[in-house]
Amino acid sequence: MPEIVGVEVTTVSDDEIVLHYVDEGKSRVKRYEGLRSDSEIEIGPLKIKTFPKPPGELLCRFATVNDVHIGEKTAGLIEGFSEIEGISSEPGEIPYPTLMSMGAVDEISHIKPEVVLAKGDLTSGALDSEFNEFKDIFGGAFNDRLFITIGNHDAKSTSNFSCEVVQVINIPGLKIVLIDTSITDQYNGQIKDSTIDAIDEIAHESQTPVLIFGHHNIWNPSSRVRPETYFGVNPTDSEKFVSLMGNNVKIKGYFAGHTHRNRVRRFDQSMGKPYVEVAALKDFPGSWAEYKVYEGGVLQVHRRLSSIKCLDWSDRCRNLYGGRYAQYSFGELEDRCFRVF
Repeated sequence: MPEIVGVEVTTVSDDEIVLHYVDEGKSRVKRYEGLRSDSEIEIGPLKIKTFPKPPGELLCRFATVNDVHIGEKTAGLIEGFSEIEGISSEPGEIPYPTLMSMGAVDEISHIKPEVVLAKGDLTSGALDSEFNEFKDIFGGAFNDRLFITIGNHDAKSTSNFSCEVVQVINIPGLKIVLIDTSITDQYNGQIKDSTIDAIDEIAHESQTPVLIFGHHNIWNPSSRVRPETYFGVNPTDSEKFVSLMGNNVKIKGYFAGHTHRNRVRRFDQSMGKPYVEVAALKDFPGSWAEYKVYEGGVLQVHRRLSSIKCLDWSDRCRNLYGGRYAQYSFGELEDRCFRVF
């Protein structure tokens, strides 16, 4: 491996470590696979410890993507902030949402996922052509293993696309509940009482642990401020959802997108269960998440798209928002890779 410059420990699992480093001004990837679990590994000057393997056999893997934004032309723009300059694909290049989607399909295919969850903001403007491209890329690869919910970019009154509000997906060792948190023509989200009641019933009847996936992030019930225009799920619905999480032992965590960052929060009201946000697929760091389901637990394993073209594009987005985007979106290692339960 070349001299380590600008190294990032992107991924740590029970048997793998992935580094990204700078070589001649470009980010590149180095993988260390087949490692012993719960062991400290020396890589040059770095000492990195792999995770303990959860008890029992590995039952399956599955994957998630979010904030794909098919059809978007310029990364980084925020409605109402005209002073912000975004970044676009160059003439002749594959449009970056398409490039990153194709990269994700290639990488996810290698883990042979039981299912693939697309948890919202599949499109930029909810156009039929954008939905069709998304379905061509992901549906063409994963067929009936692909499950979709929508986000604020998809939930437009002009859209011809919709999905079930509550979807139940049974895989070996786990029950997945995929929910629609969108509000038509609004950027923020909701979890209706009927959705909470449905999740509660599903979880109480489940014979396996339950993980919940949706687009919008949850408001912190311990926050000192209570904005009804909160960017994620509104405070009232968030409080009800956190209470549900705390009262049902089968539910082990909630997983969102929307914020374009890697972050994990744990609230006292729900016994420290994880409320997870996974960064966007479309720009830096170009994230998708792998979940390794063991008989005795689940690991989240963050993945950064690592083909040369995907890395080169995502690195161009590092310095969005005056150079603050990379730190915001990448998060700490414990925000990316951790044991869910």
